[in-house]
Amino acid sequence: MLKSNHHKPMFLTKWASDLDWRLVFLILPPLSLLVFLSLSSSSSATTAFNRVSTFAPLKSFFSGSTQKPVSPPSISSPNRRKDELKRSRIAVCLVGGARRFELTGPSIVEKILNEYPNSDLFLHSPLDRDAFKFSLLKVVSKIASVRIFEPTAIPETESQVRVLTARNSPNGIQGLLQYFNLVEGCLTMIKAFQSLNNFTYDWIVRTRVDGYWSAPLDPENFVPGRYLVPPGSTYGGLNDRLGVGDFTTSTVALSRLSLVPQLDSAGFRQLNSETAFRAQLTTQNVPYVTRRLPFCVVTDRKYDFPPNRFGVPVAALSSPGPLSGAKCRPCTAVCEGPCVADVMLMLDKGWSWTNWRNGTLQLCDAHSEWESRWETIFDRVAGKKLAAERKRVKSLTWKKCVADFDEMRGRTVNWDAPAAAEICGLGLRPQ
Repeated sequence: MLKSNHHKPMFLTKWASDLDWRLVFLILPPLSLLVFLSLSSSSSATTAFNRVSTFAPLKSFFSGSTQKPVSPPSISSPNRRKDELKRSRIAVCLVGGARRFELTGPSIVEKILNEYPNSDLFLHSPLDRDAFKFSLLKVVSKIASVRIFEPTAIPETESQVRVLTARNSPNGIQGLLQYFNLVEGCLTMIKAFQSLNNFTYDWIVRTRVDGYWSAPLDPENFVPGRYLVPPGSTYGGLNDRLGVGDFTTSTVALSRLSLVPQLDSAGFRQLNSETAFRAQLTTQNVPYVTRRLPFCVVTDRKYDFPPNRFGVPVAALSSPGPLSGAKCRPCTAVCEGPCVADVMLMLDKGWSWTNWRNGTLQLCDAHSEWESRWETIFDRVAGKKLAAERKRVKSLTWKKCVADFDEMRGRTVNWDAPAAAEICGLGLRPQ
């Protein structure tokens, strides 16, 4: 006879009633976790680690720890790029006449040279009555080469006459040749300094001395294998008021005079500075990139307002920007907001046009001389530090100018310029 099983349900019921269910609920979650992880043992060690990390809050709960997971320190991409550039060799090449250098020079020192303290300064400029203002550069920590020369006429070759045009150039073809000579002369100075010291620069920044910088030159503007230029103010070609490139691309970009015969052989005719610049890069297979940059070219020239289709807009120095090398002056803006849109939409986009949307541009009426209170406007826009430098130049004496130039010369590796007394004497009265 089969035994009866009616006692088993009674036994199970009694066993269940005697269990401490609080203990069961405490044991069950970690036990389930261990089973889950054991079933995942076929995965890679990395995957297993990631899964454990996923349960980090549970792990902390069971261990009694409340400490948050610590992630390794990381360097943001811009900071990493800046650190790389600080270890690179950078040549900063300034070209052009000193005109308003008391306004632009301190901004170049602060926003470019001080921003990249490992950079070497190269200055190539004609001797004139404003050259004494270059004494401001005595504060620069690393001055590689200075050449201030008496300009003479450059003979015009047949190829130059064929390739270049005098149209829209204030001083005709001769003006273009003088500018090209300034730019390529700086490259010659850089190559000589490299040869003397047996190294090659990683980067060359070429800018005009009449450029006012409202913000630092960003590390993103150093693009390997490409030459960087500002957008706008293209005049049918490429904006040539500033360029940043590695040594290879810069060598092509700065060879403004020596590449004219090649442009002639390629059949180019009647080029202005901007179209010749673009032809240089394209014929030599140098890729370029445009990026908006926080500088403008301070000008004393007069321009009609409002400008016609091929006219030149003059930005107020107070414009939020970036102005990417547009012409500017310190003024009380006469055109903002919708007015700017009306003016800029009339301009030919392939000529003097510049970016203006989102309130980045304010316009001056530049048909006459600078307004009488321009100094007050500049000081307010530029800030106390740059205002102090402007005032220092305004009150500079011939004696102090000579002393500053002598100090600057003593810290310059290669110096090719007239005596300090002569440079200062052209713009300041000897005491």
